[in-house]
Amino acid sequence: MLLPGGRSWAAVSRPLAVAYLCTWALATALALVMVGRAPREYELFSRAYVRCLLVPWKLISFALAAGFFVFAAPYTGDPTWDRTDGAMMSVLTYLTAPWSLGTLVRAVRRRVPRRRIYVAVVAWLFSASWSYDGYLFLRDGLYPATWWSNLLASSTLYLSAGMMWSLTHVPGRGMVFDFMTDEWLGAPRARFGRVGLAVVFVMLAVAVPLWPFVVEIWHRSR
Repeated sequence: MLLPGGRSWAAVSRPLAVAYLCTWALATALALVMVGRAPREYELFSRAYVRCLLVPWKLISFALAAGFFVFAAPYTGDPTWDRTDGAMMSVLTYLTAPWSLGTLVRAVRRRVPRRRIYVAVVAWLFSASWSYDGYLFLRDGLYPATWWSNLLASSTLYLSAGMMWSLTHVPGRGMVFDFMTDEWLGAPRARFGRVGLAVVFVMLAVAVPLWPFVVEIWHRSR
């Protein structure tokens, strides 16, 4: 990303980087306060949402994805990618992506309280970007120059994960995203046989951009 005058983010002064960090930290704190005051207003903390996450095929796909991001970290050649941020972002994505995406889509399709939209946006940005930025800032003492490229790449993965883990099957309608049903989080959970082809397709689509890392890991581990 270029700033006025042709400067890259890597050239931005430390005070400006700290100002950005403080801004998103305050935004995150505000979201936490909003949730803490009325947790029942957010499906993210409902038993129905937890049951959605505990579907076996979702747990298995999460384990496979997280395993790659965690255990492949030392072999990628990317100094900003280690096992800590790999695990942290994987867990945050699994816990929040289906709800964040569902909330934002439903905000377009029907009325959703603004506070819920705000929390969904913060959950997305914190999971896909701010947690990564903050961890590397604490680890290295510098704001990561890769913050913008990571935001784009991780948001794509976050979106894909939210779509995949929202897949369900409704009798009479076929395969749909759970958040597009009137019974969001309340519809019966779909077995893998009903959504398996779509799940595999999404995982393959995500794997294509990661292929250079797979090649790098293969060469470094030999």
